[in-house]
Amino acid sequence: MLKQKMPMATVYQALIAITLVASGAAHAQTGAAAYPTKPVKLVVGFAAGGPTDVVARAFADHASKALGQPFIIDNKPGAGTIIAAQAVASAPADGYTLLFGATNHTMIPGLYQNRVKFDAVKSFRPLCTVASSPTVLVVAPGLPVKTLADYLAKARAEPGRVTAGTAGVGSSGHFATEVFARAQGLQLNHVPYKGAAPVVTDLMGGQLDSSFATLGSVLPQIKSGKLRALAVGAPQRSALVPDLPTFAEAGGGNYAADVWYGVLAPAGLPEPVAQALEQAAAEFAKSAAAAEKLSGLGMTPESQCGAPFAARVAREVATHSQIAKALDLKAD
Repeated sequence: MLKQKMPMATVYQALIAITLVASGAAHAQTGAAAYPTKPVKLVVGFAAGGPTDVVARAFADHASKALGQPFIIDNKPGAGTIIAAQAVASAPADGYTLLFGATNHTMIPGLYQNRVKFDAVKSFRPLCTVASSPTVLVVAPGLPVKTLADYLAKARAEPGRVTAGTAGVGSSGHFATEVFARAQGLQLNHVPYKGAAPVVTDLMGGQLDSSFATLGSVLPQIKSGKLRALAVGAPQRSALVPDLPTFAEAGGGNYAADVWYGVLAPAGLPEPVAQALEQAAAEFAKSAAAAEKLSGLGMTPESQCGAPFAARVAREVATHSQIAKALDLKAD
């Protein structure tokens, strides 16, 4: 029985079809892995030199090496970081414009209800946190309290008399103060300043009683004994102040008020791009270089990625909005 030969033209067509299918599959596989193919813009809502900017630059350096393209810092300070967030929310969701933000991102809706054209939750895809700085309760060296229990007793005995300084109305310290006061049923006398530095100065001088401050802003003064720390607002003790108890250990309930620093992208970011960025962020948080850089800022590496980070952002937006409404807080 004779076998019928396939026409040569048909053979060529079949080979071409197989080649196209194979090359198409290869292109699809390498297309996802190719990101990034050009520089990536990392938008920061603060001026150069501040804590958020310093961490962002450290992450950018790591990501540039890990992903093979420059990650360029674009500082857009002002309007409570609304300018930076708006720039990212309205950017294409292709991974080439990212937001390096912090906890204050979750305060925007409560403080600027009618001034924003984006949704702090729905307009973004939270990728990963890379660092955190816990809040610590510090008191003036002359205040006659040695422990958190002493502080609570004094505040309850003198409603509205114990002062608590913050970096301003609507600052992370202000929200941290109000969350603790509400949880403990305290009436603290909030004293807003224009920045963290004058708060520290007046604390050391005795013009202020206390402050719920980020650890990085008061770490040198705690170590030198110029300020007394009573508790750290984190689930575990900080390696930077290992002898300082958590609020839970000191009798302050499950209070935690750590400030996170992390990377967010416009909503709709392709999954392969998100995975590449999350991997780079997670690796940065685990690196020795990050630990060294962050410890000098009073921060610790942290890697919370994907859904848990997104849930955290949504939860904090709801909490901060509720507090802002209850206290009628509105930023200019």
